[in-house]
Amino acid sequence: MAASQRAELGASNVRLVKDKAARWGVTLGGGLVLMALLLIFFYLLYVVEPIFRGVEIEHQQSFAVPGQGHTVAMGMEEQSEIGYRFSNTGELSFFALKQKPGTDWQPGQVLLTEQVANNPTAFTKTQPQNKRYAYAVADGQVRIVEPKFRSQFKNGRRLTTPVVGFANDGELIQVDPQQRTLTQLAYEYKGESQLFAAVTADNQVIVNFLQASRSFLTGTVELKSKFAELPITGPVDNVVVTPDLTQVFVRQGNRFYVYGVSRTGELSERQLLSIDRRRYDDITSMQLLAGASSVLFGHANGRVTQWFEVAGENGRQYQYIREFQAGNSAIKDIVAEYYRRTFYTVSETGEVGVFHTTSEADLYFSHLDHVKAERVVIDPRANTLLMQSGNELHSFKLENEHPEVTWSGIWQEVWYEGYPEPQYVWQSTSGSDDFEPKFSLVPISFGTIKAAAYAMLFAVPIGLAAAVYTAYFMSPGVRKVVKPTVEIMEALPTVILGFLAGLWLAPLIEEYLPGIVATIVLVPLAIIGVAALTGVLPKAWRNRFTDGRAALILLPFVAFVGWLSFELSPWVEQVLFDGNVRQYITNELGITFDQRNSLVVGIAMGFAVIPTIFSIAEDAVFSVPKHLSNGSLALGATTWQTLTKVVLLTASPGIFSAVMMGLGRAVGETMIVLMATGNTPIMDWNIFEGMRTLSANIAVEMPESEVGSSHYRILFLAAFVLFIFTFAFNTVAELVRQRLRDKYSSM
Repeated sequence: MAASQRAELGASNVRLVKDKAARWGVTLGGGLVLMALLLIFFYLLYVVEPIFRGVEIEHQQSFAVPGQGHTVAMGMEEQSEIGYRFSNTGELSFFALKQKPGTDWQPGQVLLTEQVANNPTAFTKTQPQNKRYAYAVADGQVRIVEPKFRSQFKNGRRLTTPVVGFANDGELIQVDPQQRTLTQLAYEYKGESQLFAAVTADNQVIVNFLQASRSFLTGTVELKSKFAELPITGPVDNVVVTPDLTQVFVRQGNRFYVYGVSRTGELSERQLLSIDRRRYDDITSMQLLAGASSVLFGHANGRVTQWFEVAGENGRQYQYIREFQAGNSAIKDIVAEYYRRTFYTVSETGEVGVFHTTSEADLYFSHLDHVKAERVVIDPRANTLLMQSGNELHSFKLENEHPEVTWSGIWQEVWYEGYPEPQYVWQSTSGSDDFEPKFSLVPISFGTIKAAAYAMLFAVPIGLAAAVYTAYFMSPGVRKVVKPTVEIMEALPTVILGFLAGLWLAPLIEEYLPGIVATIVLVPLAIIGVAALTGVLPKAWRNRFTDGRAALILLPFVAFVGWLSFELSPWVEQVLFDGNVRQYITNELGITFDQRNSLVVGIAMGFAVIPTIFSIAEDAVFSVPKHLSNGSLALGATTWQTLTKVVLLTASPGIFSAVMMGLGRAVGETMIVLMATGNTPIMDWNIFEGMRTLSANIAVEMPESEVGSSHYRILFLAAFVLFIFTFAFNTVAELVRQRLRDKYSSM
């Protein structure tokens, strides 16, 4: 074998090795990309999955009830290490809930006992977060008790010590000036002001508003009493006051009275609600939900109904909202959590139920530890449940991290407290502890689609028209300049585009709105007019621009029409809109106008998407074999007929891919919509209103979310939804592209 043949054979083997290496490299790269996508997919599922777990209740300890008498209230400190119990004899007992390293504590061991009231006649407690308890004693007086806990560190260990605290410096408060015996009591405080409602031994309902006023000279606080008797006769089942000291509730059977309390302590009857026995059955218990905006009624048939105020023709009135089924026996007690809209029920048969109002979730219902529950209490962090059954207390570990998250709450309309009707709402945070997070993904998913739709309305016509003209009509010399220039636009940082859109384009559109609208309408008409005008020019003139340079003639006309539109904008605004087009749109048309709106996003994000659509579509059109277009022209078809009947059909797979790639880019865009939309999670197609998108929402709220919280995991769910959106668009694009390729591949 000659040396030249051996060299050729060696070179051929090297090429084969290189081909195999390239093939394996491409395959490996594709597999790694697919693996990365799958890892992202499963990681998102891993973070999101816990929000859909159910309630888990695990028994921890059982011990005898400490102290004397019958239990009237129980509680725990935040770490669930110490519990306390109030008895009907006026005794407060602190006891250990678990063994604690560094101490000799045993579960149930009494740590401190104190007689806080003598011969009490009534007892009440504030809303859980206010952590006060009150005993009514002789002569219409009340003593207010505050269980407190002091923590200190010794030898690197935290040691908590229970302390008995008293409000009002331990002095008795005269609630009834007539010194009658109080048989029922309700109490709340706000700052240094206090509101009492009570039922006397002769069934009179009294209200005493103690308003604090501070002396400017001495700095001392003086309580001014505003006393009143309510015109209610007969036995009373429940009397309750709200923590904001603005309402007093009185229940007589199924009759529910609502009284308003003014800042000066004046009372006014706001509503009398008669709850239908035939529809709801008799009321057996009553409780305010966290935030005190909702009232829960337990009924004899095991139902729990929720009622809150809704604005109507007669002002804000309490009305039925939703209900829960907690067994078939009467609801003996309802316990609300400190801050969430979760509540617990104790039925007549001793079953315990766990429910969340807003998500309408039935989370748990059973006999705990197979014993009959008589009373339950939840710790401030909702991690421990303490239950009394007979003469024993049972503590349970409670896992209920995300009760407010359900599929219905995420994707369906929800009736939130204070809202006139069920709505889709995203509002994750607030400065108030009473705030209820609202996690509907519908508004921000809608905002994502809205932003992408307006961007595509702007980008698709311009991008495709430019791609077709550049690939099919433009001369090679001009194309070498235009194509790279447009593709370089894709490298512009979107944060710069968003910055310009928010700080320059949005005010410009607001100031020259008639000019912007005129430009959008008149520029296409000007192009069509110039094209029509060139059609009547002499043939010799037209032939001079058949090489694709005709677009250059359009530039002066387009610039002139744009300049004229802006120059005439103030005149048009003055003549047609009384000098203020924004006010006209708002007042006359009833359309909300935000400076950073969908029009701004459509233009700015469309500008960012155009290079993607242009580049892919232009390559698809330019790649159409020349023999197809030449053959069509040779058979007598015009240039336009060849374009529409041959070139575009052949290039349709690539053109469709360009549009879908542009859509995917628009759906996933973050910085432009973050800076140019106002980030308002509303559902309205109004082009003059903003929106909030999934990507922008994640960018804004992820830094402030608590790791592992419902908010944190919902943001990951939003990322998962965004992932599904883009995956769906790309999958549809590929399927349609393959179908179009199969259809027109024979051309």
